Amino acid sequence: MREHLKFYIDGQWVDPVQPRVHEVINPATEEPIGRVSLGSAGDVDKAVKAARAAFESFSRTSKEERAALLGKIITIYQRRLGEIAETISSEMGAPMWLAGAAQAPSGLAHFAEALRLLNSYEFERSMNGTRILREPVGVCGLITPWNWPINQIACKVAPALAVGCTMVLKPSELAPLNAILLAEILDEAGVPKGVFNLVNGDGPGVGEALARHPGIDMMSFTGSTRAGVLVSKNSADTVKRVALELGGKSPNIILDDADLAKAVSSGMIQMVTNSGQSCNAPSRMLAPRALHDQVVEIAAATARAIKVMAPGEAERGAIGPLANANQFQKVQAMIQKGIDEGATLAAGGVGRPEGFNRGYYVKPTVFANVTNDMVIAREEIFGPVLTILPYDTEEDAIRIANDTVYGLSGYVQSGSVERARAAAKRIRAGNVHINGAGADFKAPFGGYKQSGIGREWGEFGLEEFLETKAVMGWGDA
Repeated sequence: MREHLKFYIDGQWVDPVQPRVHEVINPATEEPIGRVSLGSAGDVDKAVKAARAAFESFSRTSKEERAALLGKIITIYQRRLGEIAETISSEMGAPMWLAGAAQAPSGLAHFAEALRLLNSYEFERSMNGTRILREPVGVCGLITPWNWPINQIACKVAPALAVGCTMVLKPSELAPLNAILLAEILDEAGVPKGVFNLVNGDGPGVGEALARHPGIDMMSFTGSTRAGVLVSKNSADTVKRVALELGGKSPNIILDDADLAKAVSSGMIQMVTNSGQSCNAPSRMLAPRALHDQVVEIAAATARAIKVMAPGEAERGAIGPLANANQFQKVQAMIQKGIDEGATLAAGGVGRPEGFNRGYYVKPTVFANVTNDMVIAREEIFGPVLTILPYDTEEDAIRIANDTVYGLSGYVQSGSVERARAAAKRIRAGNVHINGAGADFKAPFGGYKQSGIGREWGEFGLEEFLETKAVMGWGDA
């Protein structure tokens, strides 16, 4: 049992203002593995004051100083990479192969990218005698989710540090232990006191207090669209900048010239990676009506071949449990909803997979003959559940793909790169993947419509933490 009942504020571990203990549950066993404190508005106020005090000096540090700091963080992070992977696996259920290959290293990648950008980024330029300055936005409130925990923490913390911001982080109370490890890494690296502050807590107790606090200049939030709306509303009275990375219901268009076996099986596998708990998962597969039954057969066979295993024992490609009880109950209800709506259950279904009597395990599930007005086609399920929708023409496919309140990601599979590019241009989403292309840490990540505001990752993510100042009369020198 890991016990971390203190918060990291102003460079030291301190007791909460009002002690309230929360158990961290291992989703594979449903047993507690740790205890953390849940904070309050009083803890937020202490952390914001520390961050504001630190901003005056840290915002004026040189690129070289901040680059040296990021380099130290990267070195220590690399040393503790295995520990981070094990922690993520135990608190949110990612199989160790995934935690070691993607979950933990993704955070490291964001720090490395922030360092690369910092070394080359020009914070000042001249424009017709006016000087354009890019300056740190100020004190940032950061709220992060449980599904890719340290990835989402690092893609905010790294660029914020790189440009000279100070910050208060509230990680998900359902997966907080990796954030505590990161706080230890930053402390060992010598991040000046007050620059980074960690307050564990829930949305009502800490998240709302952060968004409402007049000492916060910017809120960066990743999570559900519902919660993102609340962050925006709570931030409005103080007119702070808000960046949101929210939900998705991403279409995967299989064009009629695609390599069907490859496109469908890889789409199914990508959908269930991380047990389907990725906001950009290709959860709606759009199939030509004439090929619909073949697509369903391939997807169902792929789903049945995917192994569900305990995180510590899982072989590569196997999936683990969902991250928490609430998500398990939601996904089970959504599978039942699909059955009730009349979609064809081609694989999987309600209940735990065979061999599991406890743990938040879900069967890889495929629904066929889905129409885009069904709940399972419109709402984010966030589990290993694929919906297959038939379409008549390519124009019809684009229409269905865009018929959603979301716009985070899209996917196109085609034997013709030209056809895929043409379709990609018409999908209303912040990211589109052609023929299985993976993530790019240098590219912007974010969404259209109710999938968010702003961008993370790479140069675009760095610039989210910068203000723009024009100084007239500067001259050309």
